[in-house]
Amino acid sequence: MGGSIRTNAAAAMLGVSPNTLRSWERRFGYPEPTRTAGGHRQFDLAEIEALRAAFEETQNISSAISVARERGTGPASPARLRSAFLRYDEDGANRLIEESLTVRSVERTIEEVLLPAVESLSTQAGAAPPPEYGFAWRYATGWLAATQRVAPPASRAEGVLVFDASCAPDMCALHAQGLELVLRRGGLRTLTLSADCDPHRLSNAVTALNPRAVVLTGRRASLDALGRLVFCARRVAGDGVAILDYRGAIPHSGGSTVEQLPDGTMAAREAILARVDGRPMATRFARGASTPIAL
Repeated sequence: MGGSIRTNAAAAMLGVSPNTLRSWERRFGYPEPTRTAGGHRQFDLAEIEALRAAFEETQNISSAISVARERGTGPASPARLRSAFLRYDEDGANRLIEESLTVRSVERTIEEVLLPAVESLSTQAGAAPPPEYGFAWRYATGWLAATQRVAPPASRAEGVLVFDASCAPDMCALHAQGLELVLRRGGLRTLTLSADCDPHRLSNAVTALNPRAVVLTGRRASLDALGRLVFCARRVAGDGVAILDYRGAIPHSGGSTVEQLPDGTMAAREAILARVDGRPMATRFARGASTPIAL
Protein backbone atom coordinates (compact mmCIF):
# COMPACT_ATOMS: atom_id res chain seq x y z
CA MET A 1 0.00 0.00 0.00
CA GLY A 2 1.70 3.19 -1.10
CA GLY A 3 1.10 6.93 -1.03
CA SER A 4 0.86 9.53 1.66
CA ILE A 5 -1.96 11.34 3.44
CA ARG A 6 -2.40 14.54 5.44
CA THR A 7 -2.75 14.71 9.21
CA ASN A 8 -6.55 14.87 9.34
CA ALA A 9 -6.92 11.80 7.11
CA ALA A 10 -4.31 9.84 9.07
CA ALA A 11 -5.98 10.72 12.36
CA ALA A 12 -9.36 9.64 10.98
CA MET A 13 -7.92 6.28 9.94
CA LEU A 14 -6.62 5.78 13.47
CA GLY A 15 -9.81 7.00 15.14
CA VAL A 16 -8.06 9.78 17.07
CA SER A 17 -7.85 13.55 16.86
CA PRO A 18 -5.10 15.30 14.85
CA ASN A 19 -3.71 16.64 18.15
CA THR A 20 -3.40 13.10 19.52
CA LEU A 21 -1.59 11.99 16.39
CA ARG A 22 0.85 14.88 16.67
CA SER A 23 1.44 14.05 20.34
CA TRP A 24 2.33 10.46 19.39
CA GLU A 25 4.78 11.80 16.84
CA ARG A 26 6.46 14.00 19.46
CA ARG A 27 6.47 11.33 22.19
CA PHE A 28 7.35 8.21 20.22
CA GLY A 29 8.76 9.51 16.95
CA TYR A 30 6.17 7.35 15.17
CA PRO A 31 4.44 7.66 12.85
CA GLU A 32 7.07 9.97 11.40
CA PRO A 33 5.76 12.35 8.74
CA THR A 34 7.56 14.11 5.96
CA ARG A 35 6.95 17.77 5.23
CA THR A 36 5.66 19.37 2.08
CA ALA A 37 7.25 22.52 0.67
CA GLY A 38 4.57 24.44 2.57
CA GLY A 39 5.44 22.71 5.86
CA HIS A 40 2.40 20.41 6.01
CA ARG A 41 2.79 16.95 7.50
CA GLN A 42 2.46 13.99 5.10
CA PHE A 43 2.14 10.54 6.69
CA ASP A 44 3.06 7.35 4.88
CA LEU A 45 -0.17 5.44 4.26
CA ALA A 46 1.43 2.03 4.83
CA GLU A 47 2.82 3.23 8.18
CA ILE A 48 -0.58 4.50 9.30
CA GLU A 49 -2.24 1.25 8.19
CA ALA A 50 0.34 -0.78 10.13
CA LEU A 51 -0.22 1.32 13.24
CA ARG A 52 -3.99 1.10 12.94
CA ALA A 53 -3.90 -2.71 12.64
CA ALA A 54 -1.51 -3.03 15.58
CA PHE A 55 -3.56 -0.65 17.73
CA GLU A 56 -6.72 -2.68 17.09
CA GLU A 57 -4.90 -5.79 18.30
CA THR A 58 -3.18 -4.33 21.37
CA GLN A 59 -5.43 -1.42 22.45
CA ASN A 60 -2.26 0.20 23.81
CA ILE A 61 -0.46 2.85 21.79
CA SER A 62 3.08 2.18 23.00
CA SER A 63 2.68 -1.56 22.35
CA ALA A 64 1.04 -0.86 19.01
CA ILE A 65 3.92 1.35 17.92
CA SER A 66 6.43 -1.34 18.88
CA VAL A 67 4.49 -3.94 16.89
CA ALA A 68 4.03 -1.66 13.88
CA ARG A 69 7.71 -0.73 13.79
CA GLU A 70 8.75 -4.38 13.99
CA ARG A 71 6.56 -5.79 11.26
CA GLY A 72 5.60 -2.85 9.06
CA THR A 73 2.37 -3.57 7.23
CA GLY A 74 3.17 -7.29 7.40
CA PRO A 75 1.74 -9.94 5.12
CA ALA A 76 -1.99 -10.15 4.47
CA SER A 77 -3.52 -11.75 7.54
CA PRO A 78 -6.96 -12.53 8.99
CA ALA A 79 -6.54 -9.62 11.41
CA ARG A 80 -5.85 -7.13 8.62
CA LEU A 81 -8.71 -8.46 6.49
CA ARG A 82 -11.03 -8.37 9.50
CA SER A 83 -10.10 -4.74 10.00
CA ALA A 84 -11.04 -3.97 6.38
CA PHE A 85 -14.39 -5.68 6.93
CA LEU A 86 -14.99 -3.64 10.09
CA ARG A 87 -14.49 -0.48 8.03
CA TYR A 88 -16.71 -1.79 5.19
CA ASP A 89 -13.67 -1.27 3.00
CA GLU A 90 -14.20 -3.46 -0.07
CA ASP A 91 -11.25 -1.96 -1.96
CA GLY A 92 -9.01 -2.60 1.05
CA ALA A 93 -10.25 -6.18 1.28
CA ASN A 94 -9.52 -6.66 -2.43
CA ARG A 95 -5.98 -5.34 -1.97
CA LEU A 96 -5.37 -7.68 0.96
CA ILE A 97 -6.63 -10.72 -0.94
CA GLU A 98 -4.42 -9.82 -3.90
CA GLU A 99 -1.53 -9.31 -1.50
CA SER A 100 -2.12 -12.77 -0.05
CA LEU A 101 -2.24 -14.34 -3.50
CA THR A 102 1.27 -13.07 -4.22
CA VAL A 103 2.66 -15.27 -1.43
CA ARG A 104 -0.04 -17.93 -0.97
CA SER A 105 -1.99 -20.24 -3.24
CA VAL A 106 -5.73 -19.73 -3.72
CA GLU A 107 -6.29 -22.68 -1.37
CA ARG A 108 -4.11 -21.24 1.38
CA THR A 109 -5.63 -17.79 0.98
CA ILE A 110 -9.08 -19.30 1.51
CA GLU A 111 -8.06 -21.37 4.52
CA GLU A 112 -5.55 -19.07 6.20
CA VAL A 113 -6.93 -15.59 5.49
CA LEU A 114 -10.45 -15.34 4.07
CA LEU A 115 -12.44 -17.83 6.14
CA PRO A 116 -10.76 -17.02 9.49
CA ALA A 117 -11.32 -13.28 8.94
CA VAL A 118 -15.05 -13.76 8.34
CA GLU A 119 -15.41 -16.28 11.17
CA SER A 120 -13.78 -13.86 13.63
CA LEU A 121 -16.76 -11.54 13.13
CA SER A 122 -19.42 -14.18 13.75
CA THR A 123 -21.34 -14.51 17.00
CA GLN A 124 -22.43 -17.41 19.15
CA ALA A 125 -25.23 -19.60 17.87
CA GLY A 126 -28.62 -17.97 18.35
CA ALA A 127 -27.31 -14.41 18.51
CA ALA A 128 -27.98 -12.01 15.67
CA PRO A 129 -24.81 -11.54 13.59
CA PRO A 130 -23.42 -7.99 13.50
CA PRO A 131 -23.74 -6.03 10.23
CA GLU A 132 -19.97 -6.23 9.71
CA TYR A 133 -20.29 -10.01 9.58
CA GLY A 134 -23.00 -9.73 6.93
CA PHE A 135 -20.75 -7.48 4.85
CA ALA A 136 -17.81 -9.87 5.25
CA TRP A 137 -19.95 -12.93 4.47
CA ARG A 138 -21.27 -11.42 1.24
CA TYR A 139 -17.80 -10.32 0.21
CA ALA A 140 -16.43 -13.82 0.82
CA THR A 141 -19.20 -15.69 -0.97
CA GLY A 142 -18.88 -13.34 -3.94
CA TRP A 143 -15.11 -13.80 -4.10
CA LEU A 144 -15.39 -17.59 -3.85
CA ALA A 145 -18.02 -17.69 -6.59
CA ALA A 146 -15.92 -15.49 -8.89
CA THR A 147 -12.84 -17.62 -8.28
CA GLN A 148 -14.78 -20.81 -8.96
CA ARG A 149 -15.94 -19.45 -12.33
CA VAL A 150 -12.32 -19.23 -13.50
CA ALA A 151 -11.23 -22.56 -11.99
CA PRO A 152 -9.68 -24.98 -14.50
CA PRO A 153 -11.90 -27.78 -15.86
CA ALA A 154 -11.89 -31.15 -14.13
CA SER A 155 -8.87 -33.28 -14.94
CA ARG A 156 -10.19 -36.47 -13.30
CA ALA A 157 -13.20 -38.65 -14.04
CA GLU A 158 -14.17 -39.15 -10.39
CA GLY A 159 -17.03 -37.11 -8.97
CA VAL A 160 -17.83 -35.81 -5.49
CA LEU A 161 -21.41 -34.99 -4.52
CA VAL A 162 -21.84 -32.45 -1.72
CA PHE A 163 -25.12 -32.15 0.17
CA ASP A 164 -25.11 -28.74 1.85
CA ALA A 165 -27.50 -28.30 4.78
CA SER A 166 -26.66 -24.64 5.42
CA CYS A 167 -28.05 -21.32 4.29
CA ALA A 168 -26.97 -17.68 4.15
CA PRO A 169 -25.38 -16.29 6.21
CA ASP A 170 -24.19 -19.47 7.96
CA MET A 171 -20.45 -19.78 8.35
CA CYS A 172 -20.97 -23.42 7.34
CA ALA A 173 -22.15 -22.21 3.94
CA LEU A 174 -18.82 -20.46 3.33
CA HIS A 175 -16.88 -23.54 4.42
CA ALA A 176 -18.94 -25.66 2.01
CA GLN A 177 -18.31 -23.17 -0.80
CA GLY A 178 -14.60 -23.14 -0.01
CA LEU A 179 -14.47 -26.93 -0.03
CA GLU A 180 -16.21 -27.11 -3.40
CA LEU A 181 -13.71 -24.65 -4.87
CA VAL A 182 -10.61 -26.49 -3.64
CA LEU A 183 -12.06 -29.81 -4.82
CA ARG A 184 -12.58 -28.37 -8.29
CA ARG A 185 -9.10 -26.91 -8.28
CA GLY A 186 -7.89 -30.39 -7.31
CA GLY A 187 -9.29 -31.71 -10.58
CA LEU A 188 -12.39 -33.44 -9.25
CA ARG A 189 -15.83 -33.21 -10.82
CA THR A 190 -17.93 -31.67 -8.07
CA LEU A 191 -21.64 -31.03 -7.65
CA THR A 192 -23.16 -29.26 -4.65
CA LEU A 193 -26.88 -29.65 -3.97
CA SER A 194 -29.05 -28.37 -1.17
CA ALA A 195 -29.77 -30.95 1.51
CA ASP A 196 -33.46 -30.02 1.40
CA CYS A 197 -33.88 -31.19 -2.20
CA ASP A 198 -36.39 -33.94 -2.96
CA PRO A 199 -34.58 -37.32 -2.92
CA HIS A 200 -37.01 -38.63 -5.54
CA ARG A 201 -35.66 -36.09 -8.05
CA LEU A 202 -31.96 -36.79 -7.51
CA SER A 203 -31.52 -39.73 -9.85
CA ASN A 204 -30.57 -37.69 -12.93
CA ALA A 205 -28.02 -35.60 -11.02
CA VAL A 206 -26.43 -38.64 -9.37
CA THR A 207 -26.35 -40.55 -12.64
CA ALA A 208 -24.68 -37.64 -14.43
CA LEU A 209 -22.01 -37.23 -11.74
CA ASN A 210 -21.59 -40.92 -10.75
CA PRO A 211 -19.93 -39.87 -7.47
CA ARG A 212 -17.21 -41.82 -5.73
CA ALA A 213 -17.84 -39.85 -2.52
CA VAL A 214 -20.78 -38.07 -0.89
CA VAL A 215 -19.96 -35.23 1.50
CA LEU A 216 -22.52 -34.08 4.08
CA THR A 217 -22.03 -30.54 5.35
CA GLY A 218 -24.05 -27.85 7.09
CA ARG A 219 -26.08 -28.30 10.26
CA ARG A 220 -29.68 -27.61 9.29
CA ALA A 221 -30.79 -31.08 8.15
CA SER A 222 -32.14 -33.91 10.29
CA LEU A 223 -30.52 -37.31 10.35
CA ASP A 224 -33.56 -38.74 8.58
CA ALA A 225 -33.26 -36.19 5.77
CA LEU A 226 -29.56 -36.89 5.33
CA GLY A 227 -30.23 -40.62 5.40
CA ARG A 228 -32.76 -40.33 2.58
CA LEU A 229 -30.30 -38.35 0.44
CA VAL A 230 -27.51 -40.84 1.01
CA PHE A 231 -29.82 -43.77 0.32
CA CYS A 232 -30.71 -42.24 -3.04
CA ALA A 233 -27.05 -41.60 -3.90
CA ARG A 234 -26.13 -45.19 -3.03
CA ARG A 235 -29.09 -46.63 -4.91
CA VAL A 236 -27.87 -44.97 -8.12
CA ALA A 237 -24.07 -44.85 -7.64
CA GLY A 238 -23.65 -48.11 -5.72
CA ASP A 239 -22.89 -49.12 -2.17
CA GLY A 240 -19.17 -48.48 -2.67
CA VAL A 241 -19.62 -44.70 -2.57
CA ALA A 242 -17.85 -43.18 0.45
CA ILE A 243 -20.03 -41.19 2.88
CA LEU A 244 -18.12 -38.37 4.57
CA ASP A 245 -19.05 -35.73 7.15
CA TYR A 246 -17.51 -32.25 6.83
CA ARG A 247 -17.58 -29.94 9.86
CA GLY A 248 -20.30 -31.60 11.87
CA ALA A 249 -23.24 -32.23 9.59
CA ILE A 250 -23.97 -35.24 11.80
CA PRO A 251 -24.26 -34.65 15.58
CA HIS A 252 -21.89 -37.08 17.25
CA SER A 253 -23.02 -39.12 20.23
CA GLY A 254 -22.58 -42.81 19.40
CA GLY A 255 -20.95 -45.26 16.97
CA SER A 256 -21.23 -44.84 13.19
CA THR A 257 -19.45 -45.86 10.02
CA VAL A 258 -19.58 -42.32 8.59
CA GLU A 259 -16.08 -40.90 8.39
CA GLN A 260 -15.47 -37.37 9.58
CA LEU A 261 -13.27 -35.17 7.45
CA PRO A 262 -10.75 -32.73 8.94
CA ASP A 263 -12.00 -29.18 9.34
CA GLY A 264 -9.50 -27.46 7.04
CA THR A 265 -10.40 -27.24 3.35
CA MET A 266 -7.02 -28.47 2.10
CA ALA A 267 -6.80 -31.36 4.57
CA ALA A 268 -10.40 -32.29 3.75
CA ARG A 269 -9.55 -32.36 0.06
CA GLU A 270 -6.57 -34.64 0.66
CA ALA A 271 -8.74 -36.98 2.72
CA ILE A 272 -11.42 -37.06 0.00
CA LEU A 273 -8.79 -37.75 -2.68
CA ALA A 274 -7.49 -40.62 -0.57
CA ARG A 275 -10.97 -42.17 -0.36
CA VAL A 276 -11.67 -41.59 -4.07
CA ASP A 277 -8.37 -43.29 -4.92
CA GLY A 278 -9.21 -46.23 -2.67
CA ARG A 279 -6.58 -45.35 -0.08
CA PRO A 280 -7.27 -45.11 3.66
CA MET A 281 -7.39 -41.60 5.02
CA ALA A 282 -4.21 -40.59 6.80
CA THR A 283 -4.30 -41.37 10.51
CA ARG A 284 -4.14 -37.71 11.43
CA PHE A 285 -7.25 -37.09 9.30
CA ALA A 286 -9.44 -40.10 10.15
CA ARG A 287 -11.89 -39.37 12.94
CA GLY A 288 -14.84 -41.68 13.20
CA ALA A 289 -18.20 -39.99 13.26
CA SER A 290 -20.13 -41.05 16.29
CA THR A 291 -23.86 -40.78 15.72
CA PRO A 292 -25.87 -43.57 14.12
CA ILE A 293 -27.47 -42.54 10.85
CA ALA A 294 -29.89 -44.72 8.95
CA LEU A 295 -28.02 -45.26 5.66
